[in-house]
Amino acid sequence: MTKYILKRIGYLFLVFFIVSFLMYALYNLIPEDPARNQLEAQKKALKPEVYQRMYEELREEMGLNDSLVVRYARWMGLAPQKQTGKLDGLLEGNLGKSNYFKKDVIEVVQGPIGNTIFINIFATILALGITIPLGIYCAVHKGGKLDNFTQVFTIIGYSIPIYITALVFIYVFVVLLGWFPIGGMGTPGAEYTGMKAFWDKLYYISLPLIVMTFGSLGGMTRYVRSSMIDALSMDHIKTARAKGVKEKVVIYSHAWRNALLPVITLIIGWFLGIFSGSVIIENTFNLNGMGKLYITALNNHDWELTLGIQMFYTVVSLIGALVIDLSYGLVDPRVRIDK
Repeated sequence: MTKYILKRIGYLFLVFFIVSFLMYALYNLIPEDPARNQLEAQKKALKPEVYQRMYEELREEMGLNDSLVVRYARWMGLAPQKQTGKLDGLLEGNLGKSNYFKKDVIEVVQGPIGNTIFINIFATILALGITIPLGIYCAVHKGGKLDNFTQVFTIIGYSIPIYITALVFIYVFVVLLGWFPIGGMGTPGAEYTGMKAFWDKLYYISLPLIVMTFGSLGGMTRYVRSSMIDALSMDHIKTARAKGVKEKVVIYSHAWRNALLPVITLIIGWFLGIFSGSVIIENTFNLNGMGKLYITALNNHDWELTLGIQMFYTVVSLIGALVIDLSYGLVDPRVRIDK
């Protein structure tokens, strides 16, 4: 088991460096010059020859004249910085400096990253609490009234884009009913602390959570139902029923255990997917999260911040892949991961 985990972690590090290099190279293909952007405000006040000299000195100081590989190594923290001669890159916790916010990237993302994780974890708990029992019930009572209604409902929910769902829910719950605020992360001007701050925040993000949960119900419910139907048709399930094993034991101990292997891939994959899907939700409801920050960075050509956020999504995906692999052995003992 330990050998397998170490091997998988080694693969993840390899993929991490390959993906990070490709992203760094891609953003460096954008036809912008950081040195020229930094001197743009002084351009009119300087003589052309003075400006050119300062420009060339700044390019040399920023290491922009070096090769792409050398600059990547400095950015990653594998090679010493040109100014200080010390390792001070991504691996050391330095994500660079945001040109738009005029702060270190690590300071800029601290608040939004917590909000994004908070929102997505709540959405995951709500979605799993609904889809798993509903999918199991529909599989056991296949062809029943609730199953037929659920099939129609999930197809509709699965087909509607998340931004359309968000607009419909805003119109119903904000405009018509007035139950929720239209956006934001808390009461403007309020300085709540403790549980009062938590409940205030939860009230403001309730509608985004409902939208994210509703958007996930269609695909997840159908997938759980399909996996359970396949599991219930297996020979050992028929044998257990023929022996007189209680139906609850057959469903939740035997069938669900077999259905869980493909479902767990969906669950973790969906959980990782909502991190990127929350980009739309955070912008629609003006939530201070990584998705909204990502759009802000792109619109303002803040490539250091964009790369930092992109690395966050990369790390989340790689960790999710590792969790999926390890979960297989825990869910199904027939999957041997110690070889």
